[in-house]
Amino acid sequence: MRISELAERTDTSPRLLRYYEQQGLLRVARSANGYRDYDDRFVDQVIHIRGLLEAGLPTRLIKQILPCLDDPKDIHFADATPEIIATLEHQRDRMTQRIDLLTRNRDAMTAYLESLRSCAASSGGDSHSA
Repeated sequence: MRISELAERTDTSPRLLRYYEQQGLLRVARSANGYRDYDDRFVDQVIHIRGLLEAGLPTRLIKQILPCLDDPKDIHFADATPEIIATLEHQRDRMTQRIDLLTRNRDAMTAYLESLRSCAASSGGDSHSA
């Protein structure tokens, strides 16, 4: 598929997809005419990259852990220094904290919605009574 189709399927701009390629996050084959040639696996890969970026991971770490997303048991890091491991553990813990916060916020919103529905049902659904 062409870059425009990948961009549409992943809700990612072509400019950002080119950036991912420059950063080594995407390895894209080129056709004989020089166009980038993306296959379907890139859709999931771009979604993974975006999720990791939104979680706060820098591209240098994403580049290292991206292969793990396909098949973690096949990954062997020769350069997994104690610093890299500590950084990944810190990032994982930050993600866990964000997940916990989002879960609490979702649960609070659900309770609020239930309360609103209950009030609306008990008042006959007429929110314009004076």
